[in-house]
Amino acid sequence: MSYRTADSLRPVTLDDVRGAQKMLSGVARATAMEGSRHLSQLVGAPVHLKCENLQRTGSFKLRGAYVRIAGLLPEERAAGVVAASAGNHAQGVALASAVLGVRSTVFMPHGAPLPKISATREYGAEVRLHGQVVDETLAAAQEYAAATGAVFIHPFDHPDIIAGQGTVGLEILEQCPEVRTIVVGIGGGGLAAGIAVAVKALRPDVRIVGVQAAGAAAYPPSLAAGRPVSLRSTATMADGIKVGRPGDVPFSLVGELVDEVRTVTEDELAAALLLCLERAKLVVEPAGASPVAALLSAPEAFEGPVVAVLSGGNVDPVLMERVLRHGMAAQGRYLAVRVRLTDRPGALAALLGALSVVDANVLDVSHLRTDPRLGLTEAEVELHLETKGPAHCAEVGRALREAGYTVVG
Repeated sequence: MSYRTADSLRPVTLDDVRGAQKMLSGVARATAMEGSRHLSQLVGAPVHLKCENLQRTGSFKLRGAYVRIAGLLPEERAAGVVAASAGNHAQGVALASAVLGVRSTVFMPHGAPLPKISATREYGAEVRLHGQVVDETLAAAQEYAAATGAVFIHPFDHPDIIAGQGTVGLEILEQCPEVRTIVVGIGGGGLAAGIAVAVKALRPDVRIVGVQAAGAAAYPPSLAAGRPVSLRSTATMADGIKVGRPGDVPFSLVGELVDEVRTVTEDELAAALLLCLERAKLVVEPAGASPVAALLSAPEAFEGPVVAVLSGGNVDPVLMERVLRHGMAAQGRYLAVRVRLTDRPGALAALLGALSVVDANVLDVSHLRTDPRLGLTEAEVELHLETKGPAHCAEVGRALREAGYTVVG
């Protein structure tokens, strides 16, 4: 089934975004703009964080979902709406529908984080779990729309969605009129397209930079081909921008109005999330931290003042723990090491004593005694250590070897 209609292909204009801003008054928050001293020092110019992670439902998605549903005809509202999402769009559609008194059904993949499923239900949507990936969930939602007459609310590929997301751009210009560069994550492209429509109409001199996760970067090959291209596979922890194909409507706007699309690695995303938490005291999901990752990877590439859009903060606590540990490891602040030693009383205490001398904090210890690689009197100990940076990691390894230990990993 195709969701394409003449209405879904109409152009998006500044007037559309301004109309959306009026419609969202009293519904979506004008989110805060926070300065970042650390990023400003790196870039050499003021850097501000646009905190859409503090928006209602925890992301910018409420803006577009509300504008889209509010624009439905009475008979369309009566039929209800349906959406497919792994989390942020689901919550946006659920809350927007509840505010407008419209029945909503949201399809989510079986692997969706439990907090996002619970929040979507609490906002009032009927949640149906289907498929393992969002593409399967999307197909199920479209089939449901065809069978029931419910209106399918696409997460990014509709002018009303883009106009709603574009209100972020209007707020940026109001809050930081001296802005020179806006950095925003790109998945399907709705947020970047909306911001670009609003900002370029009022300030064509402002540079807009999109950011994609390297493992789900569909825009670079699509822009090179001049049409949306589907990736064969996607792999990134940034599920908010894990989209295998650009939307048709946002693609044309991104191609025309966005100045550059950059990619960031998983290590850079992890480091950005850690920085937002430690330095800015903001809980941000990996997709929301992608603009910060771009600034960290190439601070000299951005003319200031810079506004980085933190698009969402709905991160699964389990993923947060893994990402933070990964980010700490990437910065040399977390070290996993395996040491072979003689299996006798006092051996572990001696090992821990050697680590205390170099001020390494032991977080976890595990023993391995039954492995054919080990001698009869040998044991292998895996230690997880909190360290102070790459130089300290090297010092720890050197101290262990000088103390006579065999470091095997």
